[in-house]
Amino acid sequence: MSSKPAIAITLGDPSGIGPEIAARAASDARVRAVCQPLLYGPEEAGRFEPGRLSAETGKASFEAIARAVEDARAGKVAAIATAPISKTALALAGLAWRGHTDMLAGLTGARQVAMMFHSEKLRVVLATVHVPLADVPRLVTRELLVDIVALAARELPRFGVAAPRLALAGLNPHAGEDGLLGSEERDTLAPAVEASRAAGIDIVGPLPADTVFVRAVRGEFDAVIACYHDQGLIPVKLVAFGQAVNVTLGLPIIRTSVDHGTAFDIAGKGIADPASMIEAVLLAARLATPPG
Repeated sequence: MSSKPAIAITLGDPSGIGPEIAARAASDARVRAVCQPLLYGPEEAGRFEPGRLSAETGKASFEAIARAVEDARAGKVAAIATAPISKTALALAGLAWRGHTDMLAGLTGARQVAMMFHSEKLRVVLATVHVPLADVPRLVTRELLVDIVALAARELPRFGVAAPRLALAGLNPHAGEDGLLGSEERDTLAPAVEASRAAGIDIVGPLPADTVFVRAVRGEFDAVIACYHDQGLIPVKLVAFGQAVNVTLGLPIIRTSVDHGTAFDIAGKGIADPASMIEAVLLAARLATPPG
């Protein structure tokens, strides 16, 4: 019996680049050196037309994820690394989930989850994910931020950060400029930071978002809590695109993923870069391997 952990690699949307990058990751020498990769996807994935959105591909991507989750919860695989899925295809299939994060929370019954992008240069945890920008100020509550900060502080030691130093990015320009450019920092974000510090968590903020990520890259913080999707993903993709790994914090299983989407425009052409998929499997294997 091999001592290497078994890692489920889901193919993602079968009309996107997922099947290609998953297969290349599973055959990569670095991956095979640290784990047993197992592909999860529809039989005869090649029957799906590259680049074509459909309810069928949304259903197929969901079914592969559901099987991988079931096997992870049963201990048949040690972790899951997922290729990208299409939110539109999920909707066409009549599925309510906006993406992997809420889907995995639903499948596992996890109460509090968060999306973190992990790279050697920068880690970012998102307070909100796939929601319209206009809804963010309403959704970013004190309670949400306290929970997300606590989750990040609790989970980061798994990534080799024994005593996490966190920063909260401001929602408004200049972190509100003392209320001149928005009241959310004063009324919501600062009280959340104060409550988190009172709970013993090392966090500062809210800090201006146009400089906090630079400070993190330079080593001042171990992770930045971003208020919304693009606020956090633009900097992490700028400094580490292709090397960053999407990790779901708060699940009872290990799940990693790529830092990009389905790329329907290049699906089936054999030119998709598997780098992030490889990094996702390597990190899953690392998290699944006991220290020592």
